[in-house]
Amino acid sequence: MKLPALVLALLAPIALTHASDMPLSAPTPPPVADLPGHSRGSANPIIAGYYADPSLLVYQGNHYLYATLDPWGGETLGCWESGDFKNWTYRTLNWPTKQACTSPTSLQAKVWAPSVVRGADNRFYMYVSVGSEVWAGVADHPLGPWKNALAGKPLIPSTYNPVYHMIDAEAFIDTDGTAYLYWGSGWNWKNGRCFAVKLKPDMVTFDGEPRDVTPPNYFEGPFMFKHGGRYHLMYSSGKTTTETYQVHSAVSNTPFGPFVEEPASPVLVSDRATGVLSPGHHAVFEKDGRAYILYHRHSIPFDPKFIGRQLCVDELNFDADGLIEKVTSSHTGPAFLRDRNLGRVNLAAGAIATASSHKNSHTTPARALDENYATRWAATPDAAGGWLQLDLREVRNLSRQELRFEYAWKPCAFTLESSLDGERWTVLADHTTAPVSGSPVVIAQPARARHLRLVFPASSRGANLSVIDWLVLP
Repeated sequence: MKLPALVLALLAPIALTHASDMPLSAPTPPPVADLPGHSRGSANPIIAGYYADPSLLVYQGNHYLYATLDPWGGETLGCWESGDFKNWTYRTLNWPTKQACTSPTSLQAKVWAPSVVRGADNRFYMYVSVGSEVWAGVADHPLGPWKNALAGKPLIPSTYNPVYHMIDAEAFIDTDGTAYLYWGSGWNWKNGRCFAVKLKPDMVTFDGEPRDVTPPNYFEGPFMFKHGGRYHLMYSSGKTTTETYQVHSAVSNTPFGPFVEEPASPVLVSDRATGVLSPGHHAVFEKDGRAYILYHRHSIPFDPKFIGRQLCVDELNFDADGLIEKVTSSHTGPAFLRDRNLGRVNLAAGAIATASSHKNSHTTPARALDENYATRWAATPDAAGGWLQLDLREVRNLSRQELRFEYAWKPCAFTLESSLDGERWTVLADHTTAPVSGSPVVIAQPARARHLRLVFPASSRGANLSVIDWLVLP
């Protein structure tokens, strides 16, 4: 796309610019429900961006969520912190990294599938897949600094059982304080084996030999939890790149089984009618006496060429016999997740959004204003720079803006500008020479304006021309 000369001039850091010559697209009406289950303010997904294989830890009133970076892992993990489980801030971890977790037995795959628990010594332990092996880390705080718990070697090398994939390790601490580790997957989308072992108090030494505890229909992603005195081993089967990925559940009277698949299993499956596809590799947590399942599903609309999974929460219920019932997947999420903005007035909610371009009908400018992390504005794939603009309909006093770009961990270059009349513009923030990452990116610059716009330099491509959520506060 060839940009007008004035637009190119806007890409340099200046204090005042003019928008009258910029070829605005037609005003975009509020988004319509043309995506399955789409609605303004839906609580699911709970985080802006693409993440999978979640692990949740609660410590001193804060929630810490660790997850695989999509697509297919990264050089490290994604990490988020929240005090209320509604508003999450992206945090950068020093460990694990592909470089720090490499051994002679490592394969080429990146960092995947974390599990984080608090040990009896009040330290924190992380088990993470790197290549086809499991590494262990230790820290004094959920955000680190983390370090290898076994220096330069993995806890479970890929050579432990080369017939199966040595990934997806999940730690479980029983009510008596005993710790266990479960792991294992298949190869080439064929069902695998699940291994389990008791851990010594140091959390990195096996207390006995690992056992094969594979339940029926097991592929990967084991998660153990205890309810009503019985042990529920939940896990995923199918292929995550299709609609066949789903969550199963099996039950036993001991941590090592034998496990019998529960009557309602599989308990969480795809629902094409609502756009929930390939839910799986989950965690279970309790809040206010109720159980919930935290899982990933594909982004909406489903694109088999793009592995961009998103994190969701729904309620987990039990029948009269204490067995897991079918999970009803939703976009709204459970009641405690709703009203993400905690009653804050979002001036962008009623704004008119325009942009230099948009990729398709699912990525129009208004998608960035619907307070729904399943949707986004995205420029055309061939765009070299561009802009996204808001008309607040009247002059308002602004105190703070929150931007959630498509990828929290990728640096993004932009300027944020304001205007009273849409012609004379003032730069509120300039990140063209020092791109920023994170989510949300907060602009705490007071202003009085009717119009706001993000301008991206010509060097910006792809995901750096995409906004999931733009919040404007008075």
